[in-house]
Amino acid sequence: MAKSKYEYVKKFEKNDSLLPNTWLVIRVDGRGFHKFSDRHGFVKPNDQKALELMNKCAENVMNEIDDIVLAYGQSDEYRKIVSTIVSLFSSNYVFHWNKYFPDKELLYPPSFDGRVVQYPGDNNLRDYLSWRQADCTSSFFIC
Repeated sequence: MAKSKYEYVKKFEKNDSLLPNTWLVIRVDGRGFHKFSDRHGFVKPNDQKALELMNKCAENVMNEIDDIVLAYGQSDEYRKIVSTIVSLFSSNYVFHWNKYFPDKELLYPPSFDGRVVQYPGDNNLRDYLSWRQADCTSSFFIC
Protein backbone atom coordinates (compact mmCIF):
# COMPACT_ATOMS: atom_id res chain seq x y z
CA MET A 1 0.00 0.00 0.00
CA ALA A 2 1.29 3.45 -0.84
CA LYS A 3 1.97 5.85 1.99
CA SER A 4 -1.36 6.98 3.33
CA LYS A 5 -2.97 8.16 6.50
CA TYR A 6 -4.12 4.56 7.11
CA GLU A 7 -0.65 3.04 7.19
CA TYR A 8 -0.55 3.45 10.98
CA VAL A 9 -2.75 0.35 11.33
CA LYS A 10 0.28 -1.86 10.58
CA LYS A 11 1.61 -0.87 14.01
CA PHE A 12 -1.10 -3.06 15.55
CA GLU A 13 0.39 -6.19 13.98
CA LYS A 14 2.23 -8.23 16.55
CA ASN A 15 5.77 -9.36 15.81
CA ASP A 16 5.52 -13.10 16.29
CA SER A 17 9.11 -14.08 15.56
CA LEU A 18 10.27 -17.41 16.87
CA LEU A 19 13.36 -18.08 18.95
CA PRO A 20 16.33 -19.39 16.97
CA ASN A 21 17.81 -22.84 17.62
CA THR A 22 14.67 -24.34 19.13
CA TRP A 23 12.49 -27.26 18.14
CA LEU A 24 9.13 -26.08 16.83
CA VAL A 25 6.20 -28.38 17.42
CA ILE A 26 3.05 -27.64 15.49
CA ARG A 27 0.03 -29.63 16.56
CA VAL A 28 -2.76 -29.98 14.04
CA ASP A 29 -6.02 -31.04 15.64
CA GLY A 30 -9.32 -31.89 14.04
CA ARG A 31 -11.97 -29.48 15.27
CA GLY A 32 -15.17 -31.30 16.26
CA PHE A 33 -13.80 -34.60 15.01
CA HIS A 34 -15.86 -36.78 17.36
CA LYS A 35 -18.95 -35.51 15.56
CA PHE A 36 -17.18 -35.64 12.17
CA SER A 37 -16.10 -39.27 12.65
CA ASP A 38 -19.55 -40.29 13.91
CA ARG A 39 -21.32 -38.59 10.99
CA HIS A 40 -19.00 -40.28 8.51
CA GLY A 41 -19.30 -43.72 10.13
CA PHE A 42 -15.67 -44.20 11.09
CA VAL A 43 -14.93 -47.60 12.62
CA LYS A 44 -14.14 -47.32 16.36
CA PRO A 45 -11.74 -47.09 18.06
CA ASN A 46 -9.50 -46.14 15.11
CA ASP A 47 -10.67 -46.35 11.52
CA GLN A 48 -7.74 -47.67 9.47
CA LYS A 49 -8.72 -45.65 6.38
CA ALA A 50 -9.05 -42.49 8.47
CA LEU A 51 -5.59 -43.08 9.96
CA GLU A 52 -4.11 -43.64 6.51
CA LEU A 53 -5.75 -40.44 5.25
CA MET A 54 -4.27 -38.45 8.15
CA ASN A 55 -0.85 -39.99 7.45
CA LYS A 56 -1.14 -39.05 3.77
CA CYS A 57 -1.94 -35.46 4.75
CA ALA A 58 1.10 -35.30 7.04
CA GLU A 59 3.30 -36.82 4.34
CA ASN A 60 2.17 -34.23 1.79
CA VAL A 61 2.73 -31.35 4.22
CA MET A 62 6.25 -32.67 4.92
CA ASN A 63 6.93 -32.84 1.18
CA GLU A 64 5.80 -29.23 0.73
CA ILE A 65 7.78 -27.72 3.62
CA ASP A 66 11.43 -28.76 3.53
CA ASP A 67 12.36 -27.96 7.13
CA ILE A 68 9.92 -30.42 8.71
CA VAL A 69 11.87 -33.39 10.05
CA LEU A 70 9.17 -35.48 11.74
CA ALA A 71 5.44 -35.96 11.60
CA TYR A 72 3.83 -37.73 14.52
CA GLY A 73 0.17 -38.70 14.15
CA GLN A 74 -2.55 -38.20 16.73
CA SER A 75 12.38 -19.31 10.20
CA ASP A 76 9.30 -17.25 9.83
CA GLU A 77 6.39 -15.74 11.68
CA TYR A 78 4.57 -18.45 13.58
CA ARG A 79 1.22 -17.30 12.26
CA LYS A 80 2.44 -18.00 8.75
CA ILE A 81 3.95 -21.36 9.68
CA VAL A 82 0.82 -22.52 11.50
CA SER A 83 -1.64 -21.19 8.93
CA THR A 84 0.36 -22.71 6.06
CA ILE A 85 0.65 -26.13 7.68
CA VAL A 86 -2.97 -26.27 8.84
CA SER A 87 -4.15 -25.07 5.43
CA LEU A 88 -2.06 -27.70 3.62
CA PHE A 89 -3.25 -30.42 5.98
CA SER A 90 -6.92 -29.45 5.56
CA SER A 91 -6.76 -29.21 1.78
CA ASN A 92 -4.98 -32.57 1.57
CA TYR A 93 -7.62 -34.15 3.78
CA VAL A 94 -10.39 -33.08 1.41
CA PHE A 95 -8.32 -33.80 -1.72
CA HIS A 96 -7.53 -37.40 -0.70
CA TRP A 97 -10.91 -38.23 0.94
CA ASN A 98 -12.22 -40.29 -2.01
CA LYS A 99 -9.04 -42.37 -2.18
CA TYR A 100 -9.59 -43.64 1.37
CA PHE A 101 -13.39 -43.50 1.48
CA PRO A 102 -14.56 -44.17 -2.09
CA ASP A 103 -18.04 -45.19 -0.95
CA LYS A 104 -18.59 -42.35 1.53
CA GLU A 105 -19.59 -38.85 0.54
CA LEU A 106 -17.84 -36.10 2.46
CA LEU A 107 -20.88 -34.59 4.22
CA TYR A 108 -19.25 -31.31 5.21
CA PRO A 109 -15.75 -29.89 5.13
CA PRO A 110 -13.55 -30.88 8.05
CA SER A 111 -11.83 -28.19 10.07
CA PHE A 112 -8.45 -28.28 11.77
CA ASP A 113 -6.69 -25.89 14.09
CA GLY A 114 -3.07 -25.64 15.05
CA ARG A 115 -0.67 -24.21 17.57
CA VAL A 116 3.07 -23.82 17.73
CA VAL A 117 5.22 -24.50 20.78
CA GLN A 118 8.97 -24.02 21.01
CA TYR A 119 11.07 -26.58 22.90
CA PRO A 120 14.64 -25.52 23.70
CA GLY A 121 16.30 -28.91 23.73
CA ASP A 122 16.20 -32.53 22.62
CA ASN A 123 15.09 -33.73 26.08
CA ASN A 124 12.14 -31.35 26.07
CA LEU A 125 11.14 -32.54 22.61
CA ARG A 126 11.49 -36.18 23.69
CA ASP A 127 9.30 -35.51 26.74
CA TYR A 128 6.69 -33.82 24.53
CA LEU A 129 6.59 -36.83 22.18
CA SER A 130 6.39 -39.19 25.20
CA TRP A 131 3.46 -37.19 26.55
CA ARG A 132 1.65 -37.36 23.19
CA GLN A 133 2.32 -41.12 22.98
CA ALA A 134 0.90 -41.66 26.48
CA ASP A 135 -2.15 -39.58 25.54
CA CYS A 136 -2.57 -41.56 22.32
CA THR A 137 -2.41 -44.86 24.20
CA SER A 138 -4.97 -43.79 26.81
CA SER A 139 -7.28 -42.26 24.17
CA PHE A 140 -7.20 -45.46 22.11
CA PHE A 141 -9.04 -47.36 24.81
CA ILE A 142 -11.79 -44.78 25.44
CA CYS A 143 -12.90 -44.17 21.82
